[in-house]
Amino acid sequence: MSAPLLAAKSISVRLGGRTIVEDANVTLSAGEMVVLVGPNGAGKTTLLKALAGLVPCFGTVEFEGRSASTLTARERARRLAYLPQGHSFSWPLPAGEIVALGRYPHADPFSPVNDADRAAVEQAMDITGTKDFAERIVTSLSGGERARVALARVLATQANVLLADEPTISLDPRHQFVVMDVLRHAAKAGGAVLAVIHDLALAARYADRLIVLEKGRIVADEKPATALSPQRIAAIFGVEADMIRIGEMQVPLVRRPL
Repeated sequence: MSAPLLAAKSISVRLGGRTIVEDANVTLSAGEMVVLVGPNGAGKTTLLKALAGLVPCFGTVEFEGRSASTLTARERARRLAYLPQGHSFSWPLPAGEIVALGRYPHADPFSPVNDADRAAVEQAMDITGTKDFAERIVTSLSGGERARVALARVLATQANVLLADEPTISLDPRHQFVVMDVLRHAAKAGGAVLAVIHDLALAARYADRLIVLEKGRIVADEKPATALSPQRIAAIFGVEADMIRIGEMQVPLVRRPL
């Protein structure tokens, strides 16, 4: 059996004298769409940043059996793409040029754009529905449009592992489904996706596995129907939920705070 695309063991993060994430184990295999849920302050963003190498942590991270500590920054960026929350852009560049920045890990800054780069950018913009505003300055776009440009940029990297922190934030209902479909397609094409999602119903509908984080510790890593039982939702999120059936899936419907 081949090694997981990402295997993180005993990940702990301490910031400002506080433990934010404690002893977390995360495995992502090819073809998996995994969703990370938890209440505000549970440590979800910090865990993603630790896996991406953006904050110091204890523990080990491996990519297909190779320790992340042996990889250069460029090698790591070819294996893992990270989509932060917020979708803010500092430079007033055309959206198409922003997406093309996703190809940076594949060449040095002075290399000309090649056919593979152009094909990757075009495919990413096609999948995310951003080609129509490729020439528009990214800072002039709506929040939802910027979110899709940001997603296109990480897809253009063509990394095997994609970490997405609240990728559906600021999106209308239709584009929430569009983005989740894109992420699931990226996983089913042979990659692996770990996404932070606050909408429990959306998470349950798309996840192959759900990881539940509470106060920095993983308390569940299971199929959605098991991970998000009404009892666990009440205990961790402080809300009452009913389970409803959508097709063959059991999906939580949040009713009221407890």
